[in-house]
Amino acid sequence: MTNHSPQSSLFTTRTLHKLLFSACGLLALLLGLVGVVLPLLPTTPFLLLAAFCFFHGSTRLHRWLESSPWIGEQLRLWREQRAVSATTRRAALVYLWLAIGITVCCFVNETLYRLLLLVVAVGVTLHLLRLKTLSAETSCE
Repeated sequence: MTNHSPQSSLFTTRTLHKLLFSACGLLALLLGLVGVVLPLLPTTPFLLLAAFCFFHGSTRLHRWLESSPWIGEQLRLWREQRAVSATTRRAALVYLWLAIGITVCCFVNETLYRLLLLVVAVGVTLHLLRLKTLSAETSCE
């Protein structure tokens, strides 16, 4: 005879939610890392999703992600102020146009696909320029 007390059922449900959030966070992190090298796969939304999932699924993974020397400070800035640093915005624009430019010039032959990539790059650029941006002094506080 099995014991199905409400407390054991609650523990199982909570554990299952934590495992699902952690698994989704790992998948989002993987997609974000792939997005670093693939021009049309966005990195930032997947990293934000990973941080959200880790926050709800694993304190240890969330702390690890936010202490990362590459993205930790930017995730913290986004969570606390919904803003990016000027340096990050500049780097994102440079990498975006570099990746799209190389792809358009070296790997895509069809004019329609080249135009589509350029439209995506313009759209992402406009989005980045509309984000709240912190100066170097503000982002170090």
